[in-house]
Amino acid sequence: MPDGAIAGTQGLLFQRQDAGHSDAGSQYTSFRLAAHLTGEGIAASISTVGDTLDNALMESTIGLYKTELIKRRGPWRTLTDVELGTAEWIDWYNNRRLHGEIGHVPPVEYEAEFHLKQPNLQLETQP
Repeated sequence: MPDGAIAGTQGLLFQRQDAGHSDAGSQYTSFRLAAHLTGEGIAASISTVGDTLDNALMESTIGLYKTELIKRRGPWRTLTDVELGTAEWIDWYNNRRLHGEIGHVPPVEYEAEFHLKQPNLQLETQP
């Protein structure tokens, strides 16, 4: 399995540790990647072939990544340059990039506002 598949998951660790999604490509169904995700506390989400709705968001994000980072700042000289650029892009994408579909705010701001609006559900103690 290419190290790029594991390196790509590192960006998830900057923001959260809940889930990582991929298509069913061989580099993403490998034992090594599964062990890496498990070790980092990330639940793998691997879609089945033909789940176009499940893949739509990821495919769109990958397209943005290639357009906004890889093609714009290339040619890349080393894998380390790509990894550092990817980490910077993920930080920018989540914390500063304005997303039109969510009201022209960054995802972290949108998510924080969402959680503030949720009812404060607490467990009641039994007497």
